[in-house]
Amino acid sequence: MSNLEKTLIVIKPDGFKKGLVGKIISRFEDRGFQIVNLKLFQFDVDSAGRFYEAHKDKHFFDELVSFICSGNTVGCIIEGNNAISTVRLMIGNTKSTEALPGTIRGDYGIGFTDNIIHASDSVESFIKESKIIFN
Repeated sequence: MSNLEKTLIVIKPDGFKKGLVGKIISRFEDRGFQIVNLKLFQFDVDSAGRFYEAHKDKHFFDELVSFICSGNTVGCIIEGNNAISTVRLMIGNTKSTEALPGTIRGDYGIGFTDNIIHASDSVESFIKESKIIFN
């Protein structure tokens, strides 16, 4: 039974600076996901604050905003069966040091904020986050 979904991934400034955009996107394509929309951009403080609004009361909020604004990012809407849960499995634990080898963060990430990639964790997050990037 098919559960076709869309989700958002954001390749963060560390992933862009390391030249990993193609490698990361190809992992999703190799898994059978389709690219629906793709955008190279840089977050400003306002849009980053809205993007990370769920974390606004956490001690690491300012660090998240500062990091995501520090360079180019790539936003990508992908579509496929069970996209949200499958993509989350593919990217691995938020803390790169705890992410399993074979996941994107496990293979390329080095920290908590500098963890290469973001992915929406629900349909609601996808809708909110994709509107910020692909307004």
